[in-house]
Formats: sequence, C-alpha cells, structure tokens
Amino acid sequence: MKLDLPNITAFVTVARAGGFREGARISGGSASRLSDQVRRLEAELGVRLFNRSTRSVALTEAGQGLFNRLSPALDEMELALDVVNSYRNRPAGTVKLNVPVSAARLVLPHIIPAFLAAYPDIRVEIITEESFVDVLAEGCDAGIRYDESLELDMIAIPIGPRTQRFAAGASLEYLNRHGMPEHPRDLMEHACLRGRFASGAMHPWEFERGDETIELSPGGQLLIRPGGGTDLSVDAACAGTGIIYLFEDWLQPYFNSGALIPVLADWWPQFPGPKLYYPGRRLVPTPLRTFIDFVKSHPWPRDAAKEKPRPR
Repeated sequence: MKLDLPNITAFVTVARAGGFREGARISGGSASRLSDQVRRLEAELGVRLFNRSTRSVALTEAGQGLFNRLSPALDEMELALDVVNSYRNRPAGTVKLNVPVSAARLVLPHIIPAFLAAYPDIRVEIITEESFVDVLAEGCDAGIRYDESLELDMIAIPIGPRTQRFAAGASLEYLNRHGMPEHPRDLMEHACLRGRFASGAMHPWEFERGDETIELSPGGQLLIRPGGGTDLSVDAACAGTGIIYLFEDWLQPYFNSGALIPVLADWWPQFPGPKLYYPGRRLVPTPLRTFIDFVKSHPWPRDAAKEKPRPR
C-alpha cells in the first residue's frame, strides 16, 4: 500500500502533540490542514486513528499501534537527511530550543547573537516555557533547565553561569515605611511578591547562611505566574509594593540604579547554573551539534575570568 508521506507526518505530529491545535502550533501549520490530512490517511487505511470530541483527541488502539511503529521511523528519516548537512561547508538548518524566561533573559543574550554571526545558515527558534516538557513531544531539539528538572535519560551540559544566586530586594520607599528585615523569618510580617506556576505550585523562598538553611512562604497582595508576569513583579517592587525574590542577575541592574535595595544579602542562597539538555540519540542533528560545540567552546565570561591564572 502506497501512502502519502505528508499525511503520515501530520498523523505523527498530532499524536505527539496530543491534539490538532497544539500540533499546528508546534509544526507551524494550521489545525484544519492537519485534520484534513489525518482524515485522508484514515480513509486510505480504512480505520479510525483518533477518537475526537469537542474537548479532547486520543489515539485509538489502531492509532497507537501505528504511532508506535511510525514515530521511530520518522525520527530516523530526519536524522538520515541531516547527515547530508555534515558534508556542507557550513552547517545549516534549525535549532529549536525550549527554555524558561530566565534563560531567555539572562543566558541566551550572551550566546545567541555570537552563534548566529558565526553560523549564518543556522536558524534558532526559541520557545519560552516555565514547566518542564518532553522536548521531542514539543517538537524541540533541546531545552534549558536546572538539575532538579532534568530527566535521567537526557544528556546535559552547562550553559551560562556555573553558579547563580537568588536575591531579595525592595524599594527604599517600602523599606522606609516597613523597615529592613533583619532575619528571613521577618519576611512573614512583610508584603512579599510571590509567583505561582501553571501547575499551581508556589516554590518557597530559601535562604542560607553558614550551616543554617531556612525555607518559608511569606504572603503578599500580588501573585504572578513566573515568566510572563515576572517583569510586572519587578516593576511593582520598584514602585514600593513589596519585597521581591528573584535571580540576582535579574535584579542587579535595579540594585545598581538604586531602584531596589538589597534585602538580607548575607542570606542569599547559591545554586548550580542551568543546563542545556537533549535526548541521548544515536545521532545528534548537525545544527544542534554545532550549537552544543559552540556552547562548550565559549565559557561564560564570569567563569572564564575566574579560571584565568593569576599573575605571579
């Protein structure tokens, strides 16, 4: 039986994404086109591949069996075609990265412009998302996350600073009205600007000094979703609404300008920096391999300065 490859690709795209609308977002096409292609494939095969309702799309038993066989085959086709790329004088193609907003703001600006200048035939597509995702299911080549979010079957390399810190800050106006906290537990009596993830989780604020570690969940009037709402939280802190707790590198320009005053600076916790992670495939696509090699060969400026030998 001779089948239409675009229809097969559409079927795998929808199956991986869990729906036509999400499949269209990932593939850059339209949900109606994907739906038409899947219907044509079902007509060719004479069997229903998806159970559809107004709220959900799920594989039938026949669809699941077909997907289990086709998905690895299409992956191998993509990798086989990418082998051709290795024979070009200059690598070409697309690298699609799934990253948190913090990485897009604090890490990638130091890497992406130089990478694009070095490899003009490679295109980089960035998707910002706070929750950990299956990069393959999302149609991405790789992602950036922290150690606690990485799956065991992923390959991970450092990208960006090797260590980072969380910092707390507030405007001078706020501190004049409410006083400077002397100990992390004092924050329970202050207005704090918190974040709630899409999952509903609210990470506690952590502080450490010497051997002492403190976790607490203070309250406040403003609650935002990390990522898109973070700049609003920073602006609110600068306007005197409350105390913010965020990456030190994100808040540093506001400390430098005086818009924010460091709070509990001797308690700011340090943690390992982010990782670039990707599936442990047998063959890594050439654009991604080029990006990985670039990241490895360009140390983070702050870390590179630490590694320089001191003059005698």
